[in-house]
Amino acid sequence: MAAAAGSTLLSLAAAALAVSLLISTSDAWRPTATPATPPPLPVLPIPSSSQLKWQRREVIMFFHFGMNTFTDSEWGTGTEDPSLFRPAALNATQWMDAARAAGASLVILVAKHHDGFCLWPSAYTAHSVRASPWRAGRGDVVAEFVAAARSRGLDAGLYLSPWDRHDVRYGQEVAYNEYYEAQLHELLTGYGSVSEIWFDGAKGKNATNMTYHFQEWFQTVKQLQRSINIFSDDGPDVRWVGDEKGYAGTTCWSAVNRSAITIGEAGIEKYLNEGDPRGRDWVPPECDVSIRTGWFWHANETAKPLAQLLEIYYNSVGRNCVLLLNAPPNTTGVVEDADVARLREFGQAVETIFGTDLAAGSVARASSERGGGFEACNVLDGRDDTYWAPTEEDGRRNGYWIELRRPAAGRPFEFNVVRIQEHVALGQRVERHAVYVDGAPVANGTTVGHKRLHRLPRPVAGRKVRVWITARRGPPLLSAVGLHHDPFVAAGAM
Repeated sequence: MAAAAGSTLLSLAAAALAVSLLISTSDAWRPTATPATPPPLPVLPIPSSSQLKWQRREVIMFFHFGMNTFTDSEWGTGTEDPSLFRPAALNATQWMDAARAAGASLVILVAKHHDGFCLWPSAYTAHSVRASPWRAGRGDVVAEFVAAARSRGLDAGLYLSPWDRHDVRYGQEVAYNEYYEAQLHELLTGYGSVSEIWFDGAKGKNATNMTYHFQEWFQTVKQLQRSINIFSDDGPDVRWVGDEKGYAGTTCWSAVNRSAITIGEAGIEKYLNEGDPRGRDWVPPECDVSIRTGWFWHANETAKPLAQLLEIYYNSVGRNCVLLLNAPPNTTGVVEDADVARLREFGQAVETIFGTDLAAGSVARASSERGGGFEACNVLDGRDDTYWAPTEEDGRRNGYWIELRRPAAGRPFEFNVVRIQEHVALGQRVERHAVYVDGAPVANGTTVGHKRLHRLPRPVAGRKVRVWITARRGPPLLSAVGLHHDPFVAAGAM
């Protein structure tokens, strides 16, 4: 009996242990938290990482400097004597300080313009700084430019003009394209990382007929520097906006069909300016414009007024573009003091307007929310990688909306600029939008993209700001909705 009882107790203990192990094993497999909601599918096309980095720069700078600076020209003839190039006090670091004052993070140098004079000692031509008296023929503007940029924490880019009015090989398809490729190799292997390379199809009406091997050039560039962005009429990474005024279209898609674009061909400006909602290629626009009338320095020109520069900013950065602002150094080799002062004034004005978000501290709600991690409040956190996403079903017929509200105890919103931003990493979606304050319409438009800015003619006040969105390319993904005060409008400066 005692043995039987002992056996029974052992059996019960074993059973209890088995149950305990089963329970603990079951607990180990039981989820400890609600599974994360996955992000929505992208709407193609989408940007590469280097295109995203470029888009977030918003303001970059161009420096047109070369033989034209010393001949008071815009387009040189190619017959200029290299001895004319003699900047007495070239200071590329001063250029970088001017760029930083304007808020730029990338600077692009004209390494060779249409006259064919090279600002570096190219091994493939005698028409370069090596033949000039500057630095006793041992100078290299490209090297000084790139070094100065890095010393000031800026990225560097280069422009190598396809049209060359000096080189005798121009017009000989194979010979000139080989020459051009060789110079690309020099620039992209001899000066470290280059963030943007600039191509265009500009040439005079009576220019020698020439076929450029753009596709070979593009592939060479990507072989030599994989993270670089290539600019041209049709990209492949960044496209021309179609004008030199610094204005994008009021509708501006980042997508185009590259197959519909021929570099240098007239008649495509409107397509480049607006983009294509059915485009298969992500090629966002860059707005190039000079701070002066001309691209090169001329003694009789002065910088555009602040009001005009801000107008350009709203119509470029505020329309889904990057602003490429040119500041031409003078014959001494520095940017004019008055131009530097205007660039600083411009940079400070942009910071004054957008440095404070009047929507901070408000409460955000929306027509719907996708789930954990995609709440409406994400539009207020100041981050590019978080965003509001509605449910798939919401808004398909009547549109989507997101709303900012002031707490009952807080002061009403008072603003005259509305900022809306899409999470373009997953594609551009918004086709139309409108802004209401306490139920009254104050602004409307079509596309948004990386950033859309609405500058109102006068300040408005209210407790509830609602943005209505139509997005037939998939549910909208908004990373930011901001409210700002532009004192330059209020002061009648525009």
